[in-house]
Amino acid sequence: MLGALSARQAGLLDPLRLRRAESTRRILCLQLNPDREVDRIHGNGINTIDIETIEGKYMLSGGADGVIVIYDLENYSGKPNYTCKSICTVGRSNRHVHKFSVETVQWYPYDTGMFVSSSFDKTMKVWDTETLKPAEVFDLGGNVYSHHLSPIARKHSLIAVGTKSPKVQLCDLKSGARIHVLQGHRAEVLSVRWSPRYEYILASASADSKVKVWDVRRASGSLFTLDQHNGEKSKASSEAVGTAHNGRANGLCFTEDGLFLLTTGTDDRMRLWNSANGENTLVNYGKVSNESRKKLQISVSRGCSPEFVFVPCGSSVVLYDLHSGEQVSSLRGHYNSVDCCEFHPYYQELYSGGKDCNILAWVPVLRPPDAEEDSDRPNKAAASPSAPNSAFQDAWSSDED
Repeated sequence: MLGALSARQAGLLDPLRLRRAESTRRILCLQLNPDREVDRIHGNGINTIDIETIEGKYMLSGGADGVIVIYDLENYSGKPNYTCKSICTVGRSNRHVHKFSVETVQWYPYDTGMFVSSSFDKTMKVWDTETLKPAEVFDLGGNVYSHHLSPIARKHSLIAVGTKSPKVQLCDLKSGARIHVLQGHRAEVLSVRWSPRYEYILASASADSKVKVWDVRRASGSLFTLDQHNGEKSKASSEAVGTAHNGRANGLCFTEDGLFLLTTGTDDRMRLWNSANGENTLVNYGKVSNESRKKLQISVSRGCSPEFVFVPCGSSVVLYDLHSGEQVSSLRGHYNSVDCCEFHPYYQELYSGGKDCNILAWVPVLRPPDAEEDSDRPNKAAASPSAPNSAFQDAWSSDED
């Protein structure tokens, strides 16, 4: 690491490469942090979590008890041992609380003053963070499995919603109305995701085993349906043509650049697709245990090379190399099934929630000091005991100073 910093200082190493190398190292040494706890507020399983990207310090969680919690992830104590405190809660005593299980929570991408939640009580609510009161309530007529706001949209304010209905519904934040439906699935829509590359491109996964990619400006149907066989007829009669999985497709996640799409299904498979043409890249991740009948929240790393994907599998979170399919590590710490995980790109940390009502923080292990640095330290201290730290010296000071 010191060699890389020296090369960067000399202009021999691109700063982006250095950043990617250090981000990758930190992800590869993620471990459960015994010094950091997250307030245990939920009385039932945790279905969904989301970390805002404006400041990177606030996290939302939604549980099967209908409760929504906002946590502050910052460490204000200055000590390594601290607890991420809940700063406000939409609890059972709040008259606006969801009546049944909260399935998805998401911060508004451009402002922490607003977030959106959806629930099995057939509603989706847009909340004012300051007052913890809903500014808008959408009645969707059926259990809501998933919703998503585009992280990049500037020309529309649409929320895509997957419900018990086979139609993907589009709700407009500006008008407060359901303005459009996308028809093509034949069973409930379990997961929806907007592309982080093109603001009008949307992906949806359904219990009918199909994953569809839509351009919401088109009225003629989906752009294409993902086919695990890439158009070739299956030799096995049990595998239907035109399906992404042989079971319920319940997990979706785009890569950071939007060029690839990951899907998971109850056939215990995870597949990587080219998002431009829907081609199955045929990356083999092996068996990826998945028994969830609802949405499974997976997460992809950002700012590193190679890219990694975090997948809840039973009571652990498994880390895979995105493009090789190799299993890198397994993060074990939960006492029951894990339903969601969220990657924190600012600090290369991971937060996971499960049916044990716990949110666990997985953080990079601190790099041990270099041996050479340790051996040189006493000599340097003896030679110049009051020498200032070179990190705080500017590089342009003149000799006269």
